[in-house]
Amino acid sequence: MNHHSTPQAGEQKQDQAANLERIPGEIGKLRPNGNPLVAHKFGADPYALVFNNRVYLYMTSDKLEYDKDGLPQKNSYSSINRITVISSDDLINWTDHGEIRVAGPQGAATWASQSWAPAAAHRILDGKDCFFLYFANNASGIGVLSAPTPVGPWIDPIGKALITRETPGVEEVTWLFDPAVIVDDDHQAYIYFGGGIPQGKAERPDTARVMRLGDDMISVVGKAKVIQAPYMFEDSGIHKYNNSYYFTYCSNFIEGDRPDDSPPPGEIAYMTSVQPMGPWTYQGTLLQNPGHFFDIGGNNHHAIFQLSDQWYIAYHAQTLCQAMDIPEGYRSTHLNRVEHDEATGKIKKVHADYQGVDQIKCFDPYGRVSGSTIGWSSGVSTEQYLDSGEMSASDSNMISAKLQNDSWIAISKVDFESEGPTTFTATIANQGTEGTLELRLDRTDGLLIGEIIVPPATESLQWMELTTNVTGAKGVQDLYIKLKSSTDSPTILLREWKFNRQNEV
Repeated sequence: MNHHSTPQAGEQKQDQAANLERIPGEIGKLRPNGNPLVAHKFGADPYALVFNNRVYLYMTSDKLEYDKDGLPQKNSYSSINRITVISSDDLINWTDHGEIRVAGPQGAATWASQSWAPAAAHRILDGKDCFFLYFANNASGIGVLSAPTPVGPWIDPIGKALITRETPGVEEVTWLFDPAVIVDDDHQAYIYFGGGIPQGKAERPDTARVMRLGDDMISVVGKAKVIQAPYMFEDSGIHKYNNSYYFTYCSNFIEGDRPDDSPPPGEIAYMTSVQPMGPWTYQGTLLQNPGHFFDIGGNNHHAIFQLSDQWYIAYHAQTLCQAMDIPEGYRSTHLNRVEHDEATGKIKKVHADYQGVDQIKCFDPYGRVSGSTIGWSSGVSTEQYLDSGEMSASDSNMISAKLQNDSWIAISKVDFESEGPTTFTATIANQGTEGTLELRLDRTDGLLIGEIIVPPATESLQWMELTTNVTGAKGVQDLYIKLKSSTDSPTILLREWKFNRQNEV
């Protein structure tokens, strides 16, 4: 997390959809680029969990804050108490799973006031998949939630912080935050955390820590051990490659001369060890500050992960914020490739960019697809609902895409196969006047393969399953789902959709 700013006084207003639906046209993530990953909302401090060949990214839920005149103001981070989750199995089309209500009166962890910089882990306990979400309660401690799936429903299994000022070995840690977790090959898990700069100790803050987790993943064992990371600031990361452990972190911004072989300010640096708790050897840096690539700086926060035999780094930058021309502090997650040198174990320098990474597989349109799955978009937001009975904190939520007139969603490289579909089915609700959902190929004005007429809204929100015939969709094509109307007031919620082969329902 960024601690250059402090909470601002005055009235602050948060728009549930981050107000981005008011931004006309395509912005932030521009075709055919892959970065930032989504442009309909912000998401910072990414952490990656790979499960069943799909990567889930857990992010701090940056939301627009407003001044007393209703204008966007610089992000204070003071009211963030949710974690945003997106996932993908192809790295271009991302499904928005909404927000986990982590902290605050409506959160799973009511003892916590904030939820920053998450980490996530998976472990099989008693024969069942279990998922754990670690989060920072500002800089005062680290909590943990658990769930049976990567997206919930989440509960607080211990009802208090996992790591506090009373935890053995953390006495000299300035900031108790920014967790990272690894479950090793022998099933022992470790948590890495900490940050900050004690007075006069810019070169050797010694505020990074590593600690064993209990077999239950919701307790700590023994005493936290110091990681002597030079110029440590924040943002612990951990991954294992060829039997070496890589501790990665963001270097601090203290000005002045630095010894050779020291990390420059605000870069992702790394150390290696043959043991998960050290001793560690400093190796260098792998990612410069976002300001070097995107002309807008800020803190540097990352996670390194492997998917389909390739390694990637997720990091954030203020690129959507910059495109919107609003005050600073709102971050968006990017992806780029990571390459390890097989001979030396060194990590090659990462070049951050808007292009991003290659799509690693085509998109399957014949399974049920969440309406909040987005490759690129214009004028789209997502909305989160609770079904009746799902009123407990952080329960599984229903997520829909919200489209208004002329807004669209694009899905990259959809594989319609050689025969192609014959029908398209969607679960839709209308909050406005009658509209037409157009299905087009490759462009917003491309070949029209089908359309659904959506009846106008009723007094209460009514979900409809509508089906239309489809012609002309074959092979691999980009799909555009576009809302058109003769008026300016249709507002359609797209909950789910799928294409159907001949004789399929």
